Amino acid sequence: MSHKAKHEEKPWLKFYPEGVPAEIEVQEKSLPQVFDEAVAKWKDKTAVIFYGKKISYRELKDHVDRFAAALCDLGVKKGDVVALLLLNSPQFIIAYFGALKAGATVTSISPVYVSPEIKHQIEDSGATTIICLDVLYDRVESSGVNLEKVILTNITEYLPALKKFLGQSVLRAVYQKMSAPSPEIFEREGIYKFQDLIKKYPPQPPQIEINPKQDVATLPYTGGTTGTPKGAMITHYNLLADELQTYLFMSPVLKEGKELIIAYLPFYHIYGQGILMVGGLVRGYTLVIFTTPDPGDILDAIEKYSATAFFSVPSMYEYLNQHEKTDWVDWKRLKFVMSGADALLESTSKDWIRRTGVAIHEGYGQTESSGGTHFNPIGRNKEGSFGIPLPNTMAAVVDPQTNEFLPPGKIGEAIIKGPQVMKGYWRRPEESKNAFVEIDGEIWLRTSDLVSMDEEGYFYFYDRKRDLIKYKGLAVFAREIEEVLAAHPQIKAVGVIGVPDPMVGENIKAIVVLESDARGKLSEKGIMEYCEGKLAHYKVPKIVEFRGEIPKTDVGKVSRRELREELEEV
Repeated sequence: MSHKAKHEEKPWLKFYPEGVPAEIEVQEKSLPQVFDEAVAKWKDKTAVIFYGKKISYRELKDHVDRFAAALCDLGVKKGDVVALLLLNSPQFIIAYFGALKAGATVTSISPVYVSPEIKHQIEDSGATTIICLDVLYDRVESSGVNLEKVILTNITEYLPALKKFLGQSVLRAVYQKMSAPSPEIFEREGIYKFQDLIKKYPPQPPQIEINPKQDVATLPYTGGTTGTPKGAMITHYNLLADELQTYLFMSPVLKEGKELIIAYLPFYHIYGQGILMVGGLVRGYTLVIFTTPDPGDILDAIEKYSATAFFSVPSMYEYLNQHEKTDWVDWKRLKFVMSGADALLESTSKDWIRRTGVAIHEGYGQTESSGGTHFNPIGRNKEGSFGIPLPNTMAAVVDPQTNEFLPPGKIGEAIIKGPQVMKGYWRRPEESKNAFVEIDGEIWLRTSDLVSMDEEGYFYFYDRKRDLIKYKGLAVFAREIEEVLAAHPQIKAVGVIGVPDPMVGENIKAIVVLESDARGKLSEKGIMEYCEGKLAHYKVPKIVEFRGEIPKTDVGKVSRRELREELEEV
């Protein structure tokens, strides 16, 4: 049988959780419709806990409906793009669902972005309205971007008491360094107070007709690790398909209306937005929201509120592996511990199991696939694998040059098909065309990730195509070297890139951050010698640079793009 025929087999199906079908029916509903249905089921249940302040589903919907009515009255209409520049907060949820109820598309901007990055996303998306945290507004104003409507909110508006809030470590630093705009700003035309709008308008937004498969719900920007960020067009249908697919894989342990989860992952990112915020609210969970990822506060909350599941990223597990409070949490009481958004290093995973006695279930996805395509089934977790394809999802491994399907064990590019895959890139027809490939009459999303699949259908991550290093014609995976170096007890963080060299193609460079007590004790030669015997000779770094820190992306990944750009600037 040819590999082209064999790819249509799904060896992973025998590892599906009991009762989870290979194919599911995704209802064609809008996000506001599903949110309203959830409120009808769990109206008196606590939807959000924000530093002690509890907000019920009924109260949340009341504010969403008032805000939607306000946006419509201010002139926001179907198809408009509304930007959010907010930290995790009740305001983010209210603004998000309120904008969707007004028929708009939401584009959420990273709160760590500086003015030029904010300007790019607002202008590229065509947003003319922004809902912004007041202490972040100076970045918007200094960008010079043209906006018709600005709605400002203060983080304290949904807190139980300012004094209690500032007694915690969370935003003290922000409020010490930054200040809200002066009251005079609200005298300007087109600038509004979030709470004034909530109070002014009744909870009766007009009914907007939404086509779930065609209308874009959210426009997250991606591509920061490989080039200029571009908007991925995620429809209502895409996001709700992915929510259902991932929920089914967790349903053996997580139940509707029964769970409490720690929501510290940023809502502007598709992982926090789709899995935690949207997924949590449509399933009737209680979200304990954090504005910033303070490990100590997160660990305290897991115990205080008896969290039932924990969703995180590899960099946070690395922090928690070294945090004293990690031992204070009874991790075995939690039903589920998950990692996504980046590859989980084997050393991090093993250290976590030793420390807590529980395994981390790794998942995989991309912004372009609404967040998730693969997941390790509950009770059938494979160490080092990011899991198997979700229901309604087809995945395969192909040769990046020829698009030929590769057999199990061979490394190639992952390609994906499924209802969670985006429509394309916003206003980028050429890049949209390049993001997909047609093979045997079927359209697949190219992931640009190099992976392999084993005989049982479990997938393994190797590297981004861009991060593959070619040394004397041999393929070297940056992540493989990072895995080895990260296991060194004196190394705190590491990033590996290829440095152009006409003699060999690319030399392997390791940028290393040492633990504080190892500085001055571990040399470049010592690091190279450590790698010998653990890596083939051609994979051993030829250049080692020590630094105090390494650039990271918003979700804690090592930003190899920034490391490469630094080289180009020299």
